[in-house]
Amino acid sequence: MPVRITLYVIAALLLGAHFYRAGSYLLVALCLATPMLFLFKKRWSLILLELAAYGAAATWLGATLALVAVRQQVGRPWTVAAVILGAVALFTLVAGLLLNSRAMREHYSHR
Repeated sequence: MPVRITLYVIAALLLGAHFYRAGSYLLVALCLATPMLFLFKKRWSLILLELAAYGAAATWLGATLALVAVRQQVGRPWTVAAVILGAVALFTLVAGLLLNSRAMREHYSHR
């Protein structure tokens, strides 16, 4: 379970860095605060964490598509950037999917 939580925290930090670069400090704070939901041992917190991870993966895919479009428009290479951002999106998606394991569901029960 610690590995699953660590992967999620890394994904949240990566998204926070993305928003920091864009100057969206409120979203940075949200990215930094989201992993705090692990402190609540309730099923609803686990569901919110999963949904946040899936939303983050979608954000990365959107950023990838936007970057590719801009780079193609100006005639610059885009494949390496697309692979890197796609890998980050996949990493974030996997971090969310790993929260949906039996061990996690048992730990974050309906108590």
